[in-house]
Amino acid sequence: MQQTGGSLCTQHRQELLSKMNYTTPEARLLYFALLHRNIPAIVEKFDGYNHIDIAVPEARVNVEVDGLHHNHSSQQALADLKRTLHSFRRGYYTLRIPNSLVRECLEETADHVARFVVESMKKIQAEQQQENPRKRRITLDY
Repeated sequence: MQQTGGSLCTQHRQELLSKMNYTTPEARLLYFALLHRNIPAIVEKFDGYNHIDIAVPEARVNVEVDGLHHNHSSQQALADLKRTLHSFRRGYYTLRIPNSLVRECLEETADHVARFVVESMKKIQAEQQQENPRKRRITLDY
């Protein structure tokens, strides 16, 4: 769900609560920390291939918050690599954040992810500006 700057309507509140049932506590913590930093994040976004823990479509950034099994199982690691390639082919960067980093350094982690997102948005904006110089420029600060 995207940050709206206010309270959510009943439909969107129910949708958000439903999605929260499928995400880890660490992904929820990072999601809300990003929203607090005004990052237009979406939790549990389906991209046609899989569910992304946290997506920021405007920045073409996916954030996967990974538990230990992502490092200890070669099958899981290979599946993650395939998912990352699928997203990359569609023009998305995938950041893989370990659960431990969220649990132990949430604020600093959220700051760095937010900076990454803002830099990606600036890059996309610059590319669009080169393609269409008459397009209005938006200032992004973080």
